[in-house]
Amino acid sequence: MTHKDFIEIHDYSADEVRQIFEIARDMKANPENYRDALKGKTLAMIFEKSSTRTRVSFEVGMFQMGGHALFLSSRDIQIGRGEPIYDSAKVLSRYVDGIMARTFAHKTVTELAEYASVPVINGLTDLSHPMQAITDYFTAWEHLGELKGRKLAYIGDGNNMAHSLMFGASKVGMNISVATPPSYAPDPMVIAQSQGDADYAGTKVTITTSIDEAVRDADVVETDVWASMGQEAEAQKRQKDFEGWMVDARVMSLAKKDAIFMHCLPAHRGEEVAGEVIDSPQSVIYDEAENRLHVQKAIMYVLMRK
Repeated sequence: MTHKDFIEIHDYSADEVRQIFEIARDMKANPENYRDALKGKTLAMIFEKSSTRTRVSFEVGMFQMGGHALFLSSRDIQIGRGEPIYDSAKVLSRYVDGIMARTFAHKTVTELAEYASVPVINGLTDLSHPMQAITDYFTAWEHLGELKGRKLAYIGDGNNMAHSLMFGASKVGMNISVATPPSYAPDPMVIAQSQGDADYAGTKVTITTSIDEAVRDADVVETDVWASMGQEAEAQKRQKDFEGWMVDARVMSLAKKDAIFMHCLPAHRGEEVAGEVIDSPQSVIYDEAENRLHVQKAIMYVLMRK
């Protein structure tokens, strides 16, 4: 692969995504073969937003490949005190072999990638969450086999998770239906770009306000919290606006009988998803969580072993 960075699945071809899947599958089955894959390498991890899965999976992944991960909160580095991203990117590039950033503004990650001479990985921004989305498609691939022609239904807020799932669907040959309340649709720019990808791949993107339309005959049903990190002030309004938008047994009954349920976690049982769904045999949430480790290892391996 010729990519320096991993900012969004949109930037990668279907063949490149499949290569990442193949490497991740081999790493999961044969971790001992990659014990020294990144020996002596260091990953700087910038966290403006806290996280359980992102920090632990990247840190453990680097350790398992013989490297080292360095946790940097916004309190620990000068970006949080007004230093230009240009300077931070240039300085960090002199010290480390890769940068993972989990930030609020998407521009922070894109500027880091523009000015850093080392690979930059998007750990999450307000616009996108590519590490989770590519992991979700990998998990679906594990459980369902060939994904071409299958359907993923996303129910809830048209947020960063919805955006990256929309970008990823065409790369694995899946159709995607996104159902949101009327005022919570995905970003128009993302809709246009993902539609362009779908046209090229021969897949379909559907944006709707109907849960039933989105979920009918789906192979994968996915949801996310109604108020993401940074939206706490809107939580009460969102509770009201999303009333009736829980993924429950009735919703799952509209999908295919062998459909799987996904959630990137953390989840609020009794809000966006019923306990009877998230704790059912159809739920693969813990496989998703584990697979963050394997898929991210594959991405770091592809980008940082050069």
